[in-house]
Amino acid sequence: MNDWLSRRCRALDLGQAVDKVEAGERLSLEDGERLFACPDVTAVGALAHQARTRLHGDRVHYVLNRHINYTNVCVNGCLFCAYSRKAGQKGAFELSIEDMRAKALLPGGRVPAEIHVVGGCHPDLPLSFFEDALRSLSEVAPGSELKCFTAVEIAHFAKLEGIDTREVLSRLKDAGLAMLPGGGAEIFDPEIRAGICPEKLGADDWLRIHGEAHELGLKTNCTMLYGHKETTAHRLDHLDRLRRQQDATGGFLCFIPLSFQARNNPLGVKHGPTGVEDLRTLAVSRLLLDNIPHVKAYWVMLGVKLAQTALYFGADDLDGTVVEEKIGHMAGAESEDALSVDELEAMIRGAGFTPARRGALFTSREDENAE
Repeated sequence: MNDWLSRRCRALDLGQAVDKVEAGERLSLEDGERLFACPDVTAVGALAHQARTRLHGDRVHYVLNRHINYTNVCVNGCLFCAYSRKAGQKGAFELSIEDMRAKALLPGGRVPAEIHVVGGCHPDLPLSFFEDALRSLSEVAPGSELKCFTAVEIAHFAKLEGIDTREVLSRLKDAGLAMLPGGGAEIFDPEIRAGICPEKLGADDWLRIHGEAHELGLKTNCTMLYGHKETTAHRLDHLDRLRRQQDATGGFLCFIPLSFQARNNPLGVKHGPTGVEDLRTLAVSRLLLDNIPHVKAYWVMLGVKLAQTALYFGADDLDGTVVEEKIGHMAGAESEDALSVDELEAMIRGAGFTPARRGALFTSREDENAE
């Protein structure tokens, strides 16, 4: 760390955090409080950039991926969600396996490195439907890694089938599941959760299911939805629970802070977080989550320009081509629906970094032809 930055941080009461970052030691929640309270977000970002550079150098990861949202019919009725519908409600949709197959490939028929499948908790679709869907997607897109189903969906499948979640995970793994995405975590605090998603799976069960996946050899991602009714203390508690779960089972690959999109939902929060708050939250997350290797600046939620800036605030991943994303856009995200490889690489190089193409499991796909 250069002397100017060290002096600046110490003047901002971040001396303890500076010493720990330089030594590669774990930050406390009290350190996190100081980082969130610091009036100079660029100093917090510079600390986070030091931590991300130590891990990843100047590399920024991206993936050729395809999102498939198979239904928005959901029994949970989360108050922050603009995506979900009840069965039969106007705007409700449900894809067949043939529909999913038709969406599996990238434009031009290219097989994506990753297929990302999530949806609502549909009251009637059996586990066998999803087993068949995974096998069918593997058939139409051989070699694509299937990143599918949040812990909330896994618990829902188990409830419908009358079996435990470990068996659901095992059966889906046998059908081709490579890893779980990180959605459904929202904010772990029970009071906040009761106010934004009272019917959704609780925090302890969300963490348990990810732990079970790790024990079965499945990697997973993790998330935090911020900028609605939570405080910084709730964010810090959430990050700490993720960090402790990672200490126990070690299977989280990437953390994705999700910026709340305030449109088209009944929660009553008129505005999502500012760009400064997005960058601060991402930076603090990188600094506290010392045992999770990657932090994503999800361009769908942040927009392209802020996602570029986030690469200097701790992020080392941008997600990918996406092609079609419904959940964030139905909530008011104003980003593009898709980005090409050329656009992603231009974003990365334009910010001063080196593109690193990956798979879902963060293995290198640099040897693959992008066109």
